[in-house]
Parts: sequence; C-alpha cells; structure tokens
Amino acid sequence: MAEFNYIDLGLKDYKECWDVQEELLAGVVADKRALGKPSEKNHFLLVEHPHVYTLGKSGDEKNLLAHGDLLKKIEATFYKINRGGDITYHGPGQLVGYPIIDLEKYKIGVREYIEKMEDAIIETIAEFGLTGGRKEGATGIWLDAEHRVRARKVCAIGVRVSRYVTMHGFALNVNTDMRYFNYINPCGFQSFGVTSIQQELGKEISMDEVKTLLKEKFNKIF
Repeated sequence: MAEFNYIDLGLKDYKECWDVQEELLAGVVADKRALGKPSEKNHFLLVEHPHVYTLGKSGDEKNLLAHGDLLKKIEATFYKINRGGDITYHGPGQLVGYPIIDLEKYKIGVREYIEKMEDAIIETIAEFGLTGGRKEGATGIWLDAEHRVRARKVCAIGVRVSRYVTMHGFALNVNTDMRYFNYINPCGFQSFGVTSIQQELGKEISMDEVKTLLKEKFNKIF
C-alpha cells in the first residue's frame, strides 16, 4: 500500500500552486536521475483555489464565455496551462488534488494511473451514496454517465506526465458555487451539465470528511 505525502495547502492562488507543483516535479525528476532508478519521493497536494478558469493545451479558448471586464466582475482569473483536457473551473468548495509521483515506482502507465485516480474518486463519492462512472469519449467522473440527458460531471481530471512523473490531477465538486460553470463549456462539452456533492444531496458537506475519505481510497487503490 502506498502512503502518499499529503500536503494540505488550504485556499491557495492557482499560479502559486502551479509553481509549487513544478518545483516538486523537478525535485522528483532530479532525484530519479541521481539515483538511476524510480524516485521514492511522492507528493499529493490538496487545495482549494480562488475563482479561476484553466485551459488545457489542446483546449479551445472559445469554451471560455467570460472575458475582460466580466472576469473581473466575477472576481475570476484565467490561465492557459500545460495539462491535457479543455477548459475547467476551480474555486472555493471544490477539492483539487495534485499527485506528483513517479509512475515507474508504481509500475503503471498513464492510462492505468488515470483509471486508478478515477476509481479512488468513484469510491469516495460512493461513501455519500452517489454512483459515479466513466463516460465514453469524455474524461472525469460522471453521475448517470450513460444517460443522454441526465449525465452530469462531478469531477474533472486533467494530467501532465514528464519523464513518468505526474502533475495536475482532479477537481471534485464538493460545495462548489455552480454558477461559475455558466461562464464556460465545461471540458468542451456544451450539452452536458455539471454537479456537486452538495447539489446532489441538498446539504453542505464537510470538506475535512471528503479529504479523509479521499486519502483512504487513494492509499488503498495505489
């Protein structure tokens, strides 16, 4: 069983957190080179961000529907970043996880890594009575994934891997202000909705409880 080095950053600016990720990734890659074998270092950042929209390297900026003065009015920022995926929103009440690990240590490839991440999140939300699943042709975790009308995303996933070391990760909507999704086509999809655990259950959820469950599931699955 893997025991990740969890680092809880609380509420932290997106760019500052991105810089922390890059620094940690560089450290793992340097350690790997020095050892000549997979690095034993592993880091797992848990964080909430102030309102921010991020666009993956293959994304279309047209999926951001708010610009200039409107972005300022809703107190949000925008970054083009180096993960996969299209556009997504981060904000308070959303639990964001950034594992920075050497996949060679775990003897898995990128696809299996993402599947393990998805499994951990599916098991986490199951503790709240929600049945998450994968949607064909789309990333992330969905509720009613196969339903052509009711399908809605509860967790976005986008990663980057450099020399088998990961960064970026997932964004799970816990008590997220869902109005901010009105300013984007989430992950490039215009026809599907987004949701949160709070919205599904009709009550605010303890973020500390979600973090505890998530750590348990990731430690078990990895």
